[in-house]
Amino acid sequence: MTTVPTPPAYREGISTSGSTPMTDSTESRSPYPRGAIILVGLASAVVVSIGISSLRGILAPVLLTLILTICASPVRTGLEKRGVPRGLATGAVILVVFGLLAGFTYTILIAFSQFVAMLPGYAAQFQQIGETVAGWLTTLGIDQQQIQAVVQGIDPGNVIAAVTSAIGSVAGITAALVIVLTMMILMAADAVYAKTILGQLKTRKPDLVTAITSYTSNVRRYMVVTTVLGIVQGALNTLALAILHVPAALLWGLLAFLMSFIPNIGYFFAIIPPIIFGFLVGGWPTVIAIVIVYGVINAVVQSIIQPRVVGQAVSLSQTVTFFSVLFWAVVIGPIGAILAVPLTLLGKMILIDANPDAQWWRPVLGPTAETRGILKSDYVDEKTARKSAKAQKAANRPARG
Repeated sequence: MTTVPTPPAYREGISTSGSTPMTDSTESRSPYPRGAIILVGLASAVVVSIGISSLRGILAPVLLTLILTICASPVRTGLEKRGVPRGLATGAVILVVFGLLAGFTYTILIAFSQFVAMLPGYAAQFQQIGETVAGWLTTLGIDQQQIQAVVQGIDPGNVIAAVTSAIGSVAGITAALVIVLTMMILMAADAVYAKTILGQLKTRKPDLVTAITSYTSNVRRYMVVTTVLGIVQGALNTLALAILHVPAALLWGLLAFLMSFIPNIGYFFAIIPPIIFGFLVGGWPTVIAIVIVYGVINAVVQSIIQPRVVGQAVSLSQTVTFFSVLFWAVVIGPIGAILAVPLTLLGKMILIDANPDAQWWRPVLGPTAETRGILKSDYVDEKTARKSAKAQKAANRPARG
């Protein structure tokens, strides 16, 4: 007789660790219907999002500074352990981090200015592309007014205006850097008390302290790994584009570095400009070469190396990650898209990880270590059941003479 495998404990509502199963205690205590709670929660989220969006000019650099301070904190602590005075260690880390950020920002501005200077030289090619696109759209029966709007968007002057609008003015960037520097100094000074404050909170809010500690560790690991791999990715792309004689190779390499922080869709934003200018200088062979190079580099770095190194630091599903990119980009702009994962983990830490009654939401937002373990166990059970059924079927088959 075939033995029927026992269903996993989690299907029976029994905790695999032997502890009491987590129940929806919030629903049992709440006098309000679940639908009303959900609607009020969604309405509150919309109001908060609109408020954050209205303050994006301030919040974007502040949130960027918070993430940078978290990432640089171990360096300051390490210098203090080596005997460097606390003030000197803090100041050195602030200057180095801000110097790298400011240098990178103005490198982009210089590369972009070179790009703007050489763009008029391709006006004839852009005009030819516009005529080709217009002819193709005409064959599709598109209205001429709409065709003209598309063709005008291909004009180099409009391209420069659109990119300039996205980047912002030099004065605006400088003001943002001033906010970042000021907030970094203040946050670094306040971070001296972080360990003591967490120690005070641990006796009253242990879940909150655990959530904060886990968040800072996970965000630090994610950002450091993504930064290092992004530098490698950008350098390789720059080298490949330079070999293929694509104009503004350095600018597209910097763009690839920035887009490496945007999950799922950053790759497509990074590859479009090199493809366009690669087509202008080398035609379809250069385009095919760029697609292959970018595809291989992106597949190796973001699909193979990064998940292995980051590990469980980001327990977010691909769907939640993609939505977070769209959400934060709308709320606080381009910086929101770059910091989408850390900001989503921050919201998860505040609303779920620090609240014992809401921790059952963790598997819903993304596969946890326990979820992966259960899935792996299910695979093993299913494989064993298939082998047992196959062996039983073979045993019951009548022998041939």
